[in-house]
Amino acid sequence: MTRTVRSQRADGTKEVILDVAERLFAEHGVFAVSNRQISEAAGQGNNAAVGYHFGTKTDLLRAIVRRHSEPMDTLRRDMLERTGDSTDVRDWVACLVRPSTEHLTELPYPTWYARFGAQLMTDPVLREVMVDETFGPSIQQTLDGLNRCLDLPLPVRIERGDMARNLLVHMLAERERALADGTHTARASWREFATGLIDAITAIWLAPVTPGP
Repeated sequence: MTRTVRSQRADGTKEVILDVAERLFAEHGVFAVSNRQISEAAGQGNNAAVGYHFGTKTDLLRAIVRRHSEPMDTLRRDMLERTGDSTDVRDWVACLVRPSTEHLTELPYPTWYARFGAQLMTDPVLREVMVDETFGPSIQQTLDGLNRCLDLPLPVRIERGDMARNLLVHMLAERERALADGTHTARASWREFATGLIDAITAIWLAPVTPGP
């Protein structure tokens, strides 16, 4: 019984640390926030609490990503079952976009994960943490389905993939920031926002290719 209580307390402490770390990283940047600051903001008397529960800062970052990537993966797998063998580019783009927006819809307000994710994806080292923790079978299946619908030269496909990823990452972060600040947003809900974003990313993939000189 004592072990169970301790385990529950430890789990509760870890969740608080994850919440606080995600917020601080989103607000100030990963490198501007120390483990000590996170421990203090999480109300931990022991300044080494982050290290005790998670290890290194990289381990903490991975834990934050993992607790969001797992529910998004579940949403994507459900979408993939419904998408089947579609030959519509828009269906596959939706499988990339909607798991993120639906997950953000389900989180307590305000959310921080989109801005946290943008921090990681703009850093060449931290980006690998995000990719390692999020790129799984459901993402690969989605990209395979998308690629089957496209007839593009490889350099164009790589270039447009970069464009689409950056648009997704940063537009999610911009909307999240606007909601947190109480400023105007063009779309009333995350679902409507996803529709517009899917339209834009689909247009990137289907845009004509200008022949080279």
